Amino acid sequence: MKRFDIVIVGSGAGLMVMEAALNKGLSCAIIEKAKFGGTCLTKGCIPSKMLVYPADFIREAEESERIGIRTPRPEIDWDSISKRMWEQIDFSKSIENSLQGIPNLTVYKGSGAFTGPNSMVISCEGKEDELIYGDKFIIAVGARTMIPPVDGLENTGYMTSETFFGEKFPKKLWKSLAIIGGGAISAEFAHIFSAFGTKVTIIARSKILNKEEEEVAQFVSRKFIKNGIDVLSNSKILSVYSDDGKKYITIENTITNSQIVVECEEILVASGVKSNADTLALEKAGVEVDKHGWISTNPYLETSNKNVWALGDINGKYQFRHKANYEAQVLVHNLFSDGNKKELRYDTVPWAIFTHPQVAHVGMTEKEAKDKGLSYRTAKNHYSEVVGGRAMGYRDGDDDNGFVKMIIGADKKIFGVHIVGPQAAVLLQPFVYLMNVGYQCTKTKRALTENGLDGLRILCPNIDTYEPINDSMVIHPSLNELTAWVFEKLNVSE
Repeated sequence: MKRFDIVIVGSGAGLMVMEAALNKGLSCAIIEKAKFGGTCLTKGCIPSKMLVYPADFIREAEESERIGIRTPRPEIDWDSISKRMWEQIDFSKSIENSLQGIPNLTVYKGSGAFTGPNSMVISCEGKEDELIYGDKFIIAVGARTMIPPVDGLENTGYMTSETFFGEKFPKKLWKSLAIIGGGAISAEFAHIFSAFGTKVTIIARSKILNKEEEEVAQFVSRKFIKNGIDVLSNSKILSVYSDDGKKYITIENTITNSQIVVECEEILVASGVKSNADTLALEKAGVEVDKHGWISTNPYLETSNKNVWALGDINGKYQFRHKANYEAQVLVHNLFSDGNKKELRYDTVPWAIFTHPQVAHVGMTEKEAKDKGLSYRTAKNHYSEVVGGRAMGYRDGDDDNGFVKMIIGADKKIFGVHIVGPQAAVLLQPFVYLMNVGYQCTKTKRALTENGLDGLRILCPNIDTYEPINDSMVIHPSLNELTAWVFEKLNVSE
């Protein structure tokens, strides 16, 4: 029986907590049943971008005539594209190897389940189960694709984002692909494979991108259709079957009650995610979950067990790696620093959907502001209304003329920013920093007794520093990280 100061379950953002604990001289255990590095590195945002960028290039080439350049359709080297992608995923091997032999660290390649409030049994393939004890537990086991209960789906076969970046990765491009679900994963895969020449059909229960500003979702839908993607909204799947090497999905429109059959070579299920908490026997540790199975946490990531914390996808609060990184940073501060505990804030969680056209979002939608009874105004600017956009070939009235839409409060407070079009993720990030500055400037009772910037710093000590950037979530993976992370490499002046 082994006892550890800290037991970390999950090797995504959990690695950040592990590194900080080891630097404090604490004994640690890290438990991972799959590839090291978490969803983002091994089966999510990073490998998918190795496919998104070539797809972006193809679409830009197809649309280059708008700026007076006529190009033939690019030739696709699927083997080369795939190799680049697997090189990123295989970085997980380097992570796993680097953990071996680190003092005070025990690595378990297996799964863990609680046996009590401070104990866990570890199951590793080819080994006997091992019981361990921990003073503190960090749960970061993430989520998995939720499979809808559709008649015939299991027998017919399908893939998820997990298996696509695994045993079901195709050696050659499919001729046709049906995607069940209309969210971010669906939109990215639809862009990737439609650009590569696959006939793509999206099957959505309501409409696509229903968490986005309505105008943005409609804009993307129109662009998808123009690019040859079939978007079947308000659709209920009745059954799935296969015949003669093809797969068939029977669909009913929930408004008209009409039925159609979609034929495809492969099916991707991207209908949302579910919590992995059900694998941990949390009831034995006294850790509570909400009605959807996500681990319940307070603003400090504490659970109902005072010695257990949960971060990342598993707590159900925004499923983005940059959000998990932010939580890990705050948790490290709260666990290992002598200062006051920090509360987590989710007011300025940004995200981007790397589809075509690209989408970026921070804060409230107009509907959310209206539902809350807030007083607000909106502003919208199209790419064609600035020289940079016109240089890219966008003109007034073009059906692909993207825009930025802002929701502004009566006191000029930014409630939300929504962008659809080229480089949306990069264009959005400055607003994240701007919105975050307000949360940095904590009010104090101390009077403003000095003039100028020094006096202002009494009320807002972080003004004109880079701390609001350091404390902001930076869309991952995006080029924003190039500028946001430069402060980590500051040299000490001699």
